[in-house]
Amino acid sequence: MIAYIDGKLTYKSPAVVYMDVNGLGYEVQITLNTYSKIQHLEKCRLLTYLHIKEDAHTLYGFFEENERNIFLQLISVSGIGASTARMILSSLKPDEVRIAIVSENEKQLEGIKGIGAKTAKRIILELKDKMGRMEAMQTLVAQQGNTLQSDALNALLALGIARTAAESAIRKVMSAFPDNGSLEMLIKEALKNM
Repeated sequence: MIAYIDGKLTYKSPAVVYMDVNGLGYEVQITLNTYSKIQHLEKCRLLTYLHIKEDAHTLYGFFEENERNIFLQLISVSGIGASTARMILSSLKPDEVRIAIVSENEKQLEGIKGIGAKTAKRIILELKDKMGRMEAMQTLVAQQGNTLQSDALNALLALGIARTAAESAIRKVMSAFPDNGSLEMLIKEALKNM
């Protein structure tokens, strides 16, 4: 997997860029959102996703991690391919996509070329909970900062443990071990308290 490409932009259009990396040229498909961020740059780093099909290997590039994460969520929906996900992210900013899904705004999604009522409903059905959890985790981290407790909570949520159970277990461990200790100890003890 190619995680990112860092190089000189030799060709730019709203849909594709060519990046020169030590004499090797990569064609990278981009969204309008990414294009707006890089249009005045000569060099940049694009986070990438390599889409492999029988007849093509296509590299998609994103200026921000948030946009790549939304892209990966969208292509996980049955019936949504990489080109449709790129169209969605060219029509709406990543945060607008997340808000439309979490708030079940079908009309906003239907306004995107190639997205009908059934597809909009499927996107909302399959991604609402995932996007809601992602939004809640980002809000929690923003409120608490990157603390030991929030790191432990994120780890427990990633393991599939319900938020209320995870928060309760962390509170118990924090009261039992006020001097905290390490992240690993906090997670292990929280798991024991469930």
